[in-house]
Amino acid sequence: MFNCILVANRGEIACRVMRTAQRLGYRTVAVYSDADAHAPHVLQADAAVRIGAAPAADSYLSITALLAAARASGADAVHPGYGFLSERADFAQACVDAGLVFIGPPAQAIRAMGDKAQAKRQMQAAGVPCVPGWMGEDTGDAALAEQAQALGLPLLVKAVAGGGGRGMRRVDDWAQLPEALAGARREAQAAFGDGRLMLERLVADARHIEVQVFADTHGQVLHLGERDCTAQRRRQKVIEESPSPLVGPALRAAMGADAVAAARAVGYRGAGTVEFIVDGTMNHYFLEMNTRLQVEHPVTEAVTGLDLVEWQLRVAAGEPLPLRQEEIRFSGHAIEARLYAEDPYDGFKPQTGPILHWRPEAAAGVRVDHGIAEGGEVTPWYDALVAKFIAHGHDRADALRRLTRALADVPLLGLANNGPFLRDLLQHPQFVAAQMTTTRLDEWAAAGAPLLQRPAVPDCAWLLAAALRGGSRADRPDSVAQFDLTLQCQGEQRSLRAPPEALTLLSRDGPRLRYTLDGVQRQALAVDDGHALHLALDGQQWVFTEPSPLPQAERGTDPGRARAPMAGVVARVAVAEGEQVVAGQPLVCVEAMKMELWLQAAAAGTVRALRVKAGDSVAAGALLVELELSA
Repeated sequence: MFNCILVANRGEIACRVMRTAQRLGYRTVAVYSDADAHAPHVLQADAAVRIGAAPAADSYLSITALLAAARASGADAVHPGYGFLSERADFAQACVDAGLVFIGPPAQAIRAMGDKAQAKRQMQAAGVPCVPGWMGEDTGDAALAEQAQALGLPLLVKAVAGGGGRGMRRVDDWAQLPEALAGARREAQAAFGDGRLMLERLVADARHIEVQVFADTHGQVLHLGERDCTAQRRRQKVIEESPSPLVGPALRAAMGADAVAAARAVGYRGAGTVEFIVDGTMNHYFLEMNTRLQVEHPVTEAVTGLDLVEWQLRVAAGEPLPLRQEEIRFSGHAIEARLYAEDPYDGFKPQTGPILHWRPEAAAGVRVDHGIAEGGEVTPWYDALVAKFIAHGHDRADALRRLTRALADVPLLGLANNGPFLRDLLQHPQFVAAQMTTTRLDEWAAAGAPLLQRPAVPDCAWLLAAALRGGSRADRPDSVAQFDLTLQCQGEQRSLRAPPEALTLLSRDGPRLRYTLDGVQRQALAVDDGHALHLALDGQQWVFTEPSPLPQAERGTDPGRARAPMAGVVARVAVAEGEQVVAGQPLVCVEAMKMELWLQAAAAGTVRALRVKAGDSVAAGALLVELELSA
């Protein structure tokens, strides 16, 4: 038994775990880094303990700091959430050794499934179908290159200790193999402290379908149906749903049986997810097992009516599972969309910045799990996922409609994010018809598909911005003289008359406003931070500014100085002082929010000075490389 739970995580999952734990009468303890001192999960907990500096390696990944926090706070159990240490067998064992209840599977089960090569060998022994591949003991580049030739193309290079798309590279041409091995190994070492690699044949036109499993300490193992997680960008999930629109009763039964067999094979306990790749002819193959709660668990909760965190706590307390397999019931359809702080129109590049507007309570009838608040900030230190929207409906069309509306009603203003893109994706004909594959979004990005092109700023947005910047008849009932106003948005600049005659502001209540255009009253959201006007209109978001009086050179565009695009950690330095470079040549790689961002030379020249080395933490805009430009 236990009474006080330390949640060894942050953000929306920490808030979500605490919500159920507190409802069941447990006391909760939050942990926080210097970057999260005032974060919502800290304020929600009964107690909170600082565990270190902003970098995850110094805080959320420090087993020593977390155990010390448990001792200091009197916690007698630990919930790892997902990410960070949730799938680290040494953390689970350290908790047990410290006399704490680890709310998750036993260390040996985590270890068995954490080694992806060993896991596949165990699944093959248990009769679970697996994708052809190579999981040998020799993981050096030479052995991998030899085995890759035997497997053929296309193939995936994968981290043995990987997960969540980290340490994975696709190879379609043999010339890509050396860099794929180097990149996957580097990323795997940074993310998991383990650079070992394995190979898998790539399943073409694949769907990603996973099965939620649960096991107790009394010998019962069951599954709670499947989730379709096919919509992904760069092997990171974007939208998940349950049930899968492609899975029929026979395949559901087969996958459920294989998932239960996988859990039994490793002596599992608690919540876990068995992930499968399904090919174009609906054959399924074991991909991996996530030995933790999944980001997308809310869609399973929606269709089953169950609280999976409550089940985790009851199993950890030694209770049997409350239902048998035949008692599990499914109702309707649920879809989850992940709100990421990233720019989908610029290669899904991570974004940071202040949270100027965030009102999730406005999403009527839709669940929003989040861990951010107005007045806070999205920093570069952690995952780009900031919130999840979960809609449950009578059927798939019902859930899609509700989710699309909620994304429009609850914009995140202050920094670029994928909210508008999610709405467009949910309404795309191929998504509506369930014709997505795991690589479809990447294919669209490579082809420059319209879905991933930055939308043009509509005339009504320019007019509304001019009205807000130039005053309004509603705010000033007296006669107001018009004047010329210059605004910029997305690289475009327009001169406008303000206030505009074609648009009239009717009312404003904080960020919410009503206006008339072409005889129709409409609504919008607007926040002016003094520098820029952030506008949410018809499901899209725009940022308007007035031109800077500074010359272009003074605004930080010197081609002789390569600066960090955002705060992060230097993953690799690809040049040396004195080296000659050409325009477009990679200089330095900065890792932020689980993504590698390469800085390239803006012009030809010679490296005059390197200001950083691999492993250095850098601030946004920090000078990394100085070039002496060629004449």
